[in-house]
Amino acid sequence: MTDQSDSNATHKADAIIVGGGPVGWVSALALLRAGYQTTLVAPAVQKRDYRTIALMQGSLEFLRSLDLIPEEMEDSTPLEIMRMVDATERLIRAPEVEFDAKEIGFPCFALNIPVEILIKSIKSAIDGLPGFKLVDGIVENADLSENPKLTLADGQVLTAKLIVAADGKASKIRELSGIALQQWAYPQCAFVTQFSHSRPHNNVSTEFHTKTGPFTLVPLHGNRSSLVWVETPEKVQELMAMDDAALSAEIEQKSSHLVGKISILERRQFFPMNAQIAKKMGSGPVFLVGESGHAFPPIGAQGLNLGIRDIKSMVEALAANPGDFIANLSEAYAKNRQLDVKSRTYGVDLLNRSLLSDLLPVQMLRGLGLFAAGSIPSIRKSLMRQGVGV
Repeated sequence: MTDQSDSNATHKADAIIVGGGPVGWVSALALLRAGYQTTLVAPAVQKRDYRTIALMQGSLEFLRSLDLIPEEMEDSTPLEIMRMVDATERLIRAPEVEFDAKEIGFPCFALNIPVEILIKSIKSAIDGLPGFKLVDGIVENADLSENPKLTLADGQVLTAKLIVAADGKASKIRELSGIALQQWAYPQCAFVTQFSHSRPHNNVSTEFHTKTGPFTLVPLHGNRSSLVWVETPEKVQELMAMDDAALSAEIEQKSSHLVGKISILERRQFFPMNAQIAKKMGSGPVFLVGESGHAFPPIGAQGLNLGIRDIKSMVEALAANPGDFIANLSEAYAKNRQLDVKSRTYGVDLLNRSLLSDLLPVQMLRGLGLFAAGSIPSIRKSLMRQGVGV
């Protein structure tokens, strides 16, 4: 690519990615593999990230195409069976549903990988590639015309033809590009922790549907699991304040003692639950990827996997029309992503709201939907394939 950037700029690149989370790093590797000189802008990491990510088969295939082997990453754990249990204790309850990856020809639905390990693996892959620069900084302003220019808080100026917004829900790049956003909040928070347990999980991920939201156990390497527990803000504050023994007992009871005796690993976080969707996924030189374009509750491990599909679609759009104007490509990309992003965002929203509703018709519809998913082979297999993103 040719670059006709401002001669006063301190740094030029083909593409600038803003955001140092998993989506930002996957974007960097994908663009480098595609031959773009790439700069990633993000502030230095101040604290450890104990989250894990369940990468579905579609995401795993894309990472392999970038010469990353997820199965070789430290502490990667296969999710072979996914179980959904109605624990709402309401009058109408859905039947328990269990999905096995072997039914659709895969050894597992996903690999659960620690965020830090995934990013470390991507950095190792990037180390051997030319054309990459990491900038420790925060974007303060931007000119997002035909010749984009980013100004950082420390005065650095960066220019490129392509800007990738991977800077999360509060995306500065999305704001500066003028892309409108639809937002809504839920009366819930997500409590996240990890623990060891006395019984093996057998690579089964179990999602209990409760009156306050999903309570999900996700297998980790060995006899360990991560927990995403969606609750009221008041209950989450109680959980954060509990000592380890009390919290372990609470989780054991909530999980029906599924994995036996539990010991907390002193890793607790919580996040307010909200959702948002950008009116479009691209404009001018800007491509939105990940939570800058869409965010929703942690149900069915769809969030990051949707972000990786954004990246795949972006790279495909660039490769298909290498001589076209970036603005034309971003518009095409935005149209291409519309159906996938809207269907996942509103689908997760509908399922989450159905858990919170006390209305009998809503309970009946949710129960019928899960019954169909569990008992009708064509629906089962279609849902599984959609879920893993292939």
